[in-house]
Amino acid sequence: MRKRIGSTLDSLLRETGDFEAVHLQAQKKEFAESVQRRMTSLDVGKAELARRMRTSRTVVDRLLDAADTSITLATIAKASAALGCWVTIGLVGAEGRMARSRRGGRR
Repeated sequence: MRKRIGSTLDSLLRETGDFEAVHLQAQKKEFAESVQRRMTSLDVGKAELARRMRTSRTVVDRLLDAADTSITLATIAKASAALGCWVTIGLVGAEGRMARSRRGGRR
């Protein structure tokens, strides 16, 4: 069995002050990928999604840009409705997150 040396990635990111930004970007990437998968399953392109959302294609591009974390809840709600989905938002305490990560589950 290998002995662990050093700290976890989470603790390193906390020490450098980057934890929140990295976590937010990971969440946005996961969300953008789920929107893209739903678009593909419905055969809906960017222009059609923009039409359904009653917005511009630029907004859809920002929605699908994993690096753009400035998306609003209103935009998320419009996109989910346009794709026939619901979005749930909730809080998970840090202890709940740690318990999941120790089990090896995805966030």
